[in-house]
Formats: sequence, C-alpha cells, structure tokens
Amino acid sequence: MRENIIIKIEQDSIAQELGIEVGDILLDINGQPVKDVFDYRYLIQDEYIEIGIRKQDGEEWLLEIEKDEYEDIGIVFETGLMDKAKSCSNKCIFCFIDQLPKGMRDTLYFKDDDSRLSFLQGNYVTLTNMKDEDLDRIIFYHLSPINVSVQTTDMELRKFMLKNPNATRLFTQLEKLYKAHIEMNFQIVLCSGINDGKYLDKSIEDLSRFIPIGKSMSIVPFGKSAHREGLYDIPLFTPEQAKEVIGQVTKWQEKLLKEKGTRFCFLSDEFYLTAGLPLPHYDDYEGFPQLENGVGMLTLMQDEFDEALSELKPDSKKRRLSIATGRIAYDFISGLCSRIREKLTDTEIYVYPVRNDFFGETITVSGLLTGRDIIAQLKDKPLGTHLLIPENAFRAETTIMLDDIDITDIEKALGVNVVVSADEGHRFVKQIEQI
Repeated sequence: MRENIIIKIEQDSIAQELGIEVGDILLDINGQPVKDVFDYRYLIQDEYIEIGIRKQDGEEWLLEIEKDEYEDIGIVFETGLMDKAKSCSNKCIFCFIDQLPKGMRDTLYFKDDDSRLSFLQGNYVTLTNMKDEDLDRIIFYHLSPINVSVQTTDMELRKFMLKNPNATRLFTQLEKLYKAHIEMNFQIVLCSGINDGKYLDKSIEDLSRFIPIGKSMSIVPFGKSAHREGLYDIPLFTPEQAKEVIGQVTKWQEKLLKEKGTRFCFLSDEFYLTAGLPLPHYDDYEGFPQLENGVGMLTLMQDEFDEALSELKPDSKKRRLSIATGRIAYDFISGLCSRIREKLTDTEIYVYPVRNDFFGETITVSGLLTGRDIIAQLKDKPLGTHLLIPENAFRAETTIMLDDIDITDIEKALGVNVVVSADEGHRFVKQIEQI
C-alpha cells in the first residue's frame, strides 16, 4: 500500500496544533489502515479519534484527538486519492489516448478507470475493472453520483467495443448501484456504423429504466485523430448522419419527457454544429447535468452572454484583440464578437479558427488546441494587444497546453499578451470590456 505522505498542514488546524509536519506519514486511524481518501474521510468523522503518525526521524506517535463531529484535522496528502489511480484494462476501439502522437508527457498516456475519480473529478468509468468488493465499497461510502461509460447495452457489441469479456457484467453492476440508490450518469461515445441506429435506441431504452436514480445520459461523437495507424477504422459522422442522430434522440427526449418527466438523454454540442442545426434552448438541458462532457456548453455560454451583453454599457474605447478557437466553434464565437462590436463601437476583434495539425484536421474542438499550432498559424496575423485562448485548451488550473507550451511561450513567440478566455458568458464579455 502506498505510504500516506503529508505534503501540507493547514494553517491553525488541529494537525498544526499537534505538531504534525510536512513529510510525516499517516499510519492509521483508530487502529485501521487508511487505503485512500474515502477511508480517511470516513474514519475522521467521529468526535474522538486516535491517529498513528510516523515522523521523519522514524519515531511513531499515537495522537488522541477530540474535535467536533465531521471536523477536518487539516492534513493534505501527496495525492488526492492517497492511492494510485486504477488503470484501464480495456482496449476500446474508440479510445482517444491510443490516438495520441508519440513524444508527449507520460501522464497523458495513462488510462484511468477508477470509480473514486468518477466521484471526485467527474471521470467516466466502464465498471469492467471493478470487483464485487469495489462496488460494495462505493455503496458503503455512498459515492454518488458515479459516471458510467456504457457505449452500448448490447452486451456482445459492448464486449467487442471495449475488448474486455467483463464488459458483459454491466447490468448486474448497474442494478446493484440502482438498488443502493447510488445516482448514475451515463455516457455513450457514438461511433458511426457501430453503436448507433438500432443499438442507440436499445441503449436509451435500457438505461432509461434506471430513472430517476439514473440521472442523465450523454451521447458524444467519436473523435478521430491523425494517429490511428493500426487501429480499428471508424468513420466520422457526416452532416446528414448528425441530423439523423439528432432526430432520433429528439424523439426519445419527447417520449421520455412525457412518460418520466425528463428528457434524460442529451447530445453533445458537436452533433448540432456538425449538422448545421440550431442548438437546443437553455431549458431543454434541464440544469446541464453533463456540462463537463460538452453537452450544452455553448447554449449556457450564449445565455450568460446575452445577459451580460444587455448590461454592457456602450463605449468607444479603442481596443484591438484576437481570439483563437477550434474550427467547429468558429461561427459561434464570431457571432458573439459581432454583437459585442455593436456596443463597443471602436473595438476590433479578430477571430481565428485554428487548424489542428498536431492531432489532425479532423479534430476541430477548442479543447484539443495546442500551443505550437496557435503559434504557427497566427504568427503573421494581426492580433492586437491581446490574444484570447479558450480555457478548456489548458490543463486544469494551469497555463500549460496539451503540448506543454505555456502561455509565456506563446507571448514571446507572437509578441502579444495572452489571456485565458472564459467559457462562461459573463466573464467572456467582462474580459473583452476590460482590455
């Protein structure tokens, strides 16, 4: 078991008062070993606890702590899980990690399939790596919601798509979570000619039976990079095929809304952009339960943008700025900027759709933009004083892009101030106003 190394002590905390220090190791709580963060959170809930600590000189302490129920003691560990993330044993035919070019940092090639990360970070898990005791642990700690990557409810097809014989245990696992009232969100990566059509109908029908414990289902299109040598050939959805999927899912939404009071299944924005059809309305997303999966992101931004724009005071301040975006969202972002210019009359905004040479031209979303493509394609373009780059193109809570290019590298290469552009409409308007 991984040692629970302490990397930070919160100021004025119980841990600081007791002399626990950075570099110390947590041995146990109430005599019980601590496997991960969920053990830790569960074991420190009581008003009286005993904690075993090994100091950096090897001396072991047993500390008795009296505190308020559920009160934290102020310890931060080396990893958020306090354990290694579980890696994926599937060989999914659609896996994007298998399509990454060589030479990127090692962490990008790690495939996680860990239910704890599903709870903590919203990651999707296939459940194929989970044993019965893992499910029991989810139920014991009531880790809810759990995000499940389903792909299809046809078990033979699921086994083929995931390349894992354990894929056929899905319904046994879902039923167990359902009976324990563990809320679930589902995901289908839709692959043209494979799990669409009648298989998609079956998946929606089967998974909708878990409503209301089954909260929502997202349907996202397969993403294809230029690095699929030796991998299963999967075509991209054409505009006409995207329209067919939208029509199919819309019928299910209408049926389920009438019968169960929820649309339940939602398509990612890419389907509407590919089809050239309007995005659904704000209320159609029922609170945006799968926003992090690209479902309704543009509709939410549009709604927030409209509100912010109505409050924006017209001015004639001279501004010159530019925005880099993925090609699929170019028309959407350009439309927002045109409306801003109607109020900020001497503001010039250059919107540039960046072709994804790093992953391949078929990748058109802004979340997979790279610094080197931005530099290469914008180096001779008018940029103004500031360049806005979407925040989803950066690693979480950093200014580093997927190819390890930092904001400062882009600023030096292009001679412009770079701003992490908000995907939230109010902040987007405010950022431009403040330039």
